[in-house]
Amino acid sequence: MFGPRVPTVTVPEITDDAYLLDVREDDEWLAGHAPNAHHLPMTQLPTRLAEVPDNREVAVICRSGGRSAQVVTYLLRNGWEQVRNVEGGMGEWAATGRPVVGGDGQPGKVL
Repeated sequence: MFGPRVPTVTVPEITDDAYLLDVREDDEWLAGHAPNAHHLPMTQLPTRLAEVPDNREVAVICRSGGRSAQVVTYLLRNGWEQVRNVEGGMGEWAATGRPVVGGDGQPGKVL
């Protein structure tokens, strides 16, 4: 029933040079996201794969970790090696005190 365990990373383990890939929908992104994140909704991933770097650490984040785990699995199956699911997603990101900004650049909130 369950496939291989999805590689994960905790919020404190994410380094500044990691590529933070936010796979949530537009409304979630606009409400609040990590300042240095790159937005690519999960549903658009197959047509925008070239935007995801394959030569550096990629940390994939969503609201709680479910969608991002699916994206990590997809990327691993398509040749990516340095890709990890962010445990707890944006909820955990905010809970650990990391900044969250809205689409207008003001402090945001996690939907």
